Order: sequence, then C-alpha cells, then structure tokens
Amino acid sequence: MDHDEVLALFDRQLRRDAGPDAPGVRVERVDGVVRRTEPGDGWSGVLWSDLDEDSADAAIAAQVRHFTELGREFEWKLYGHDLPHDLPQRLTAAGFVAEPVETLLVAEIADLPTDVSPPDGIRLLPVTDEARVDMMADVHEKAFGRRLGLTRHQLLTQLAADPDAVPAVLAMAGDTPVSAARMELHPGTDFASLWGGGTVAEWRGRGIYRSLVAFRTRIAAERGHRYLQVDASLMSRPILERLGFAALSTTTPYVHAGRA
Repeated sequence: MDHDEVLALFDRQLRRDAGPDAPGVRVERVDGVVRRTEPGDGWSGVLWSDLDEDSADAAIAAQVRHFTELGREFEWKLYGHDLPHDLPQRLTAAGFVAEPVETLLVAEIADLPTDVSPPDGIRLLPVTDEARVDMMADVHEKAFGRRLGLTRHQLLTQLAADPDAVPAVLAMAGDTPVSAARMELHPGTDFASLWGGGTVAEWRGRGIYRSLVAFRTRIAAERGHRYLQVDASLMSRPILERLGFAALSTTTPYVHAGRA
C-alpha cells in the first residue's frame, strides 16, 4: 500500500468530496472549508480545509460565526498534515478546545483477516433496533466512562432510514453486552470506517476486539470497499497495527461551544 497515495485518496473521497451521509445532513463548501451540519443533536463540523497563512483566520472566524448563529457546538476535525502548519494554534486562539489526538490508520481489506471467532462464551449479535443501540450505549459507558451521546442519535436515525447502512455489532456474554463496535460505509468511495470499538475492562485481552474487527471487515469486503479506516486511540492502535493497519497521519478534534 502506497501511504501517500492512499492518504491523498482518503482526503479527496472522505473529506474534500464528502456528501450528505444521513437524512437531513447538509454539506457545504464555503470559505475554503467543507462543513457538515446535521439536524437535531447530530454531529456538525469542518471535515476538510484548503487554507494558508493569509486565509486561515478569516475562514476560522466565518465558521465560528456560522455555527454560533445556529447555536451549535461544532468540531473542526484537524489532521496532522493539514495546512497551514500553525492551524492548531489559530484554532485555539479562536476558542476551540483540543480533545485527545488519535492516529489515522488505514488497511487494505484484502490483507485483513475476516474469520476470527470470538472467545468461548461470547456470541456476536448485530445491532438492528433501539434496544440493541441502548445496549451499545451501556457498553460504551462502561468501557469509556461516557455515554454514546450524539452517536446514539446518529445510529437511530440511520437505522430508521436504512437498517443495512450502518453495520454495528455487540459481543454478548450470555445476556450481558461486554463489547460493541460499529462501521460506517461510504457509498461511492473505496473506504469503510470503523468506529466506537470498546470492551468493558474485565473482558479485555481475550480477543473480542479482534473478532469485532473481522466481523466488520467481512461486511466491508462484501460491500465492495477496498480500504478500512480507523481513528485509533492509544488503546486500540497496537491491536490494529498487529492486524495490518498502517499509520498515515494523526487526527485531533478541536471543539467549539458554538455560542457567543
């Protein structure tokens, strides 16, 4: 896999040329950025930018003004290779708060395992309705110490529109959910992306996470995608790299309260 070539493809397909990916979503290209606005409590923010030292501050101010007028918190999804190089400092000066940095990992699906059985006593259960989304929320809270939040709203909206659009899976120990993960398919692109993989502490280190990756990889392959992408935390990065994922960049959410 040519890292520079795949990174350029990722930037073009999932960021610069991104389109609406859920009911009611609006994607706009203005002031040198691509921004996404989702109704209700959905995720809103800047997906991509093409800025330099002369245009960056005005573009940042325009986005702050836009989302403040809407009364919306929003995120500037900043990648390590984005320009100008001092964009992080400019965002901070404009009132954004940086969240923990993650690593952009990508793998070619053909190189990944698709048949990894869960450990004994664990069964995998597709997420197809609100009850199972709430089970995912319970796992997320136990694994990460916070609720699904916006993700729950997004999942329910997307499941209502098309139950096959957002593959998600639970790992069950008897009737108890102990791990969960989801995947976003990006029609018309080479990519599918993995999100939200988390396992409660007492069940970690047994191979559940790997089986959830393989479960979703198989679906992505069946849907005709070539690459899998992950914004990996420090916890998941080593596992994914052992499976064959490669680091292409970093990504940091810069969050603005969206109010005066």
